Amino acid sequence: MRHRTPRLMIAALRGGAGKTLVSTGLAAALHRLKGLRVVPFKKGPDYIDAGWLQCAASFPCYNLDSYLMTPEKLLRSFVDRSQGADLALIEGNRGLYDGMDARGTCSSAELAKLLKAPVILVLDATKVTRTAAAMVLGCQTLDPDVRLCGVVLNRVAGARHERVLTESIQGACGIPVLGVLPKDLGIVFPERHMGLVPVEEHACLQETLDTLADRIVRCLDVDAVLNLAEGAEPLGWPSKGRPEKVDLDGFLGPVRIGVFRDRVFQFYYPENLEALREAGADLVFIDSLTTAFLPEIDALYIGGGFPETHLSQLASNQTLRASIRQAVHEGLPVYAECGGLMYLSRGIRSAEGVYPMVGVLPFAIAMGRKPQGHGYTLLEAVKETPFFPAGVVMKGHEFHYSRIVDVDGAVACAFRVHKGFGVLEGWDGVCYKNVLATYTHLHAVGCPSWATGMVKAARRYRSFRKTAMLAEGLAASPPLGQSPV
Repeated sequence: MRHRTPRLMIAALRGGAGKTLVSTGLAAALHRLKGLRVVPFKKGPDYIDAGWLQCAASFPCYNLDSYLMTPEKLLRSFVDRSQGADLALIEGNRGLYDGMDARGTCSSAELAKLLKAPVILVLDATKVTRTAAAMVLGCQTLDPDVRLCGVVLNRVAGARHERVLTESIQGACGIPVLGVLPKDLGIVFPERHMGLVPVEEHACLQETLDTLADRIVRCLDVDAVLNLAEGAEPLGWPSKGRPEKVDLDGFLGPVRIGVFRDRVFQFYYPENLEALREAGADLVFIDSLTTAFLPEIDALYIGGGFPETHLSQLASNQTLRASIRQAVHEGLPVYAECGGLMYLSRGIRSAEGVYPMVGVLPFAIAMGRKPQGHGYTLLEAVKETPFFPAGVVMKGHEFHYSRIVDVDGAVACAFRVHKGFGVLEGWDGVCYKNVLATYTHLHAVGCPSWATGMVKAARRYRSFRKTAMLAEGLAASPPLGQSPV
């Protein structure tokens, strides 16, 4: 069976050249103005750009990463999730050929070849004219197997600048200039140290996307872009793997996994949430700023985000922090990544002082001016945890400006770090009771045992509580964080 979904990749010569602007604008224009079903993908470990693409397309943005995933798993994920789309739109990362080594391993170019996706190159034209043609020509000749089909010029100074650039590129490279974005496009994406500000924090999100869609339609030959995507070579159809579903008997019923999801905790791959559901979990979303007590759940998943930007509000929600602390001491399985680890600490330092957090991990958190850990990770579980058996090897990624400080006693860690930094140099995965907190982010496509491990831990906890309730002759359990009546 052949996969024929139209597809293309938006790439660039470097980070910051305008890939996200073009990708987001194109997704918004095709979906909002032309009514097409656009399925967006982001190459590499990224939550923030993916959030913009998701809002623009009104469809989940999935991640494709050839370090975190095997080629077969990556291809299968792409085929399964893009099925039925009018366009599968892939945003690359960094420069087209930038990868993990001098050969460009895990680069956007290698992903484009795997997916047989035509590539449109976004070129920042600031202070350059004919040299732009040399840069495009270099991308064409470095690897002729990459199907470079067109160029979008960004930050063009005026009509003469546009004419010289266009004539140079089309004359020397033989590919079309598909669009020209002026310097004064009028679209501003606010940035922070990790890149763009998340969509959850943008004050005028929908107005920005509407304006961007209108600008893109006026500045790009959208029909030509669609024709390139429709000319993508068909892919072979890989067999779909069936996720392991944890056996849930009628006595226990479906497990309920709480997920912090709000302005603070935003970093979740949609594949991870889908994997939890496929493994047999009902997801209960929790707002860390407004929820007073934990709902009735069998496990808790706290993802990454920016707790440092909402310290006062997090600290003010004392009832939720106490509720989590009590639940942890009662054995609730909790899996926390990066921002979640910070939230479970004793407190987070800021210029105004230390803001108290949940307080189940034996340290505080301090923010640095530079990344404390940045890049891909390779972990080995050296001891059993509620979520992983000993011996499991996991690939992930980390990007954190925070570090642990004021350690009170020993920090028990389950993961030996073979690549990356972690919580302590060489170690990650802090353990306390049924809590596992790590700076590494895992992706469910590359680490399918993560979702089944979460559901199995939730099932064990539910079984324990049900058995205890029956033994005590209780008809129901009181809400977590409250005392029995």
